[in-house]
Amino acid sequence: MSYRSAMKLLSVNLGRAKAVPYTDHPEGVTGIDKQPVGGAVRVREPGPGGTEASGLAGDTVCDTRHHGGPDQAVYAMAREDLDDWERELGRPLPNGSFGENLTTTGVDVCGALIGERWRVGTDLLLEVTSGRIPCRTFQGHLGEERWVKRFTEKGAPGAYLRVIEPGKIREGDPVEIVHRPGHEVTVALQFRAVTTERELLPRLLAAGGALHPEALATARKYVAGRSS
Repeated sequence: MSYRSAMKLLSVNLGRAKAVPYTDHPEGVTGIDKQPVGGAVRVREPGPGGTEASGLAGDTVCDTRHHGGPDQAVYAMAREDLDDWERELGRPLPNGSFGENLTTTGVDVCGALIGERWRVGTDLLLEVTSGRIPCRTFQGHLGEERWVKRFTEKGAPGAYLRVIEPGKIREGDPVEIVHRPGHEVTVALQFRAVTTERELLPRLLAAGGALHPEALATARKYVAGRSS
């Protein structure tokens, strides 16, 4: 897959709470149906849950048990990966279809390193933390059979990011990689390690505290178990 075009945001996508039959949220609602919006959107570090779970103003995260919070404040997906899925599924996938907040072009999102930092627009600074784990709600939203398994097997999960410096962003803003760590732990590697190839877990430790805390704890537990 080629990432030769200028790195930028194709769209900023927000979601509102919506009642659906395919979520296990206690109130039966989800904010996964993200739609592109015009104008500037403020992004800041969210709280640990509740109405401030998303990092984007105007965006709703309903199931705060598994989504949102400081280490999953923003979810980014490459348009190139959506295009690949379009060809495989034989159906259009508009920006926001995977519930992503940021749809990018020219950015190798799944090849990004854990701890890699992106300057988006002029002010916002984000840091890559992990890949997205698929869930029942995601499968129901897409309406594809065996979606969780298929998404996992493909290994192109998009990236969660934390907010380092708040700022406003809008469609068309440039994305610049301003820091790349010295390790080799990519989003794709991290995703495989915590899903289908757990023997890779020890390699995640090289990412240190930049890694999503749950993934870091899983890697440490795995290593400790092997040692004992």
